[in-house]
Amino acid sequence: MHLNPSAFEPVEAIDGNLACGLLLLCDHARNALPPEYGDLGLPPAQFERHIAYDIGVRPLTLELARRLAAPALMTTFSRLLIDPNRGEDDPTLVMRLSDGAVVPGNARHDAAERERRIALYHRPYHDRIAATLDAMLEEAAPPVVVSIHSYTPVWRGTPRPWHAGLLWDKDPRAVTPVLEALSADGTLVVGDNEPYDGALKNDTMYRHCTRRGLAHVLIEVRQDLIGDEAGVLEWAGRLEPILRRMTGMPDLRQIRHHGSRAD
Repeated sequence: MHLNPSAFEPVEAIDGNLACGLLLLCDHARNALPPEYGDLGLPPAQFERHIAYDIGVRPLTLELARRLAAPALMTTFSRLLIDPNRGEDDPTLVMRLSDGAVVPGNARHDAAERERRIALYHRPYHDRIAATLDAMLEEAAPPVVVSIHSYTPVWRGTPRPWHAGLLWDKDPRAVTPVLEALSADGTLVVGDNEPYDGALKNDTMYRHCTRRGLAHVLIEVRQDLIGDEAGVLEWAGRLEPILRRMTGMPDLRQIRHHGSRAD
């Protein structure tokens, strides 16, 4: 297959202490597209919606990385181009229709175009995660992996009651301390595998954490709560001490294989 690489860099990497015991990931950090894809035939307003990216997660991830001196990896392309939190064989990898929006630039994509997007955008992100984890394992005990996401407050007309949700598969090690700490705040409604289920074969957590036996948790924050700087700082302040404590928990800093409900 002939590739025509653009100058578009698919991964934004934040340097951190490789021995700190924590790697932050952000699969849906931005709503940008490589120049050769234009706007995929969509009006600008669609790129401000949750279908294009996870609102608020990039500034939240950056703030957490700064406070914790932790390395972080984030994508730079919209999930409308290709979804990095899906396996390469997932039928929803490139969406033709997303929450009511038809995506003209994806309507006729074929196997060759799918592979091109995987090779240029999807795979480099996952290769960078794998390489960073390898480097961290050489420096110290296995790190805890935390993936930051956000979700729309209303789905198909129904308000979502959760302020945040924790997604996980079968390994409870990193989920339990976060769930306990957030639930102790009487003002928060915290979802346990809500608003989604965390068992998805070949997604980012499965690929890099379940397979390796690394403790991990995917944290979803409702988008209206981190849609501005004040909200980002509030949630960074809430999550920072929890994540910091986790790096000092010996059980979380070990390789343990729990398997997957998706297998």
